[in-house]
Amino acid sequence: AMKKHLLYGICAITIFLGSLLLFQVQPLIGKYILPWFGGTSFVWITSLLFFQVLLLAGYFYTFILSRWTIKKQIIMHTVVTLAIGIIVIFLFSMRQSPIIPNLSEMLSDTYSPFLQVLFLLTISVGLPYFLLSTNSTLLQKWFSLFPHKKSPYGLYAISNIGSLLAIITYP
Repeated sequence: AMKKHLLYGICAITIFLGSLLLFQVQPLIGKYILPWFGGTSFVWITSLLFFQVLLLAGYFYTFILSRWTIKKQIIMHTVVTLAIGIIVIFLFSMRQSPIIPNLSEMLSDTYSPFLQVLFLLTISVGLPYFLLSTNSTLLQKWFSLFPHKKSPYGLYAISNIGSLLAIITYP
């Protein structure tokens, strides 16, 4: 019984923190790049579009992954996590921060501001955000595969609490 509670607790904390981070990143990075484009509303709209598409991509990845055996899921997700980790470390070695974009990374003025925002978000937070977006659904799926009587739907509620707290605590 102790192992079941420990497993649930680890999943709950991981899901809560993942959801908190997921929904803290969106407004923070959008606010960070907002002045670069004159503070117009299209930056917020483009950022929202970007993050919603990545969130959907993370859910789709989890959906596809959940069709495989648990062993293949763990191997694949480990490979994806390591690949993204290596890319983030590489980016960190090339600039001051792996997630905060630099003005020098903007595309030339010949590109539309829409493409510039998408490019900046992609190279700064795209891959870590995608990985983080898989966190909640993947852990809930894996938790449901263990033989116990606890429902994984409580973890869904914990995910929502983390998301809501992130939005409430936006500076």
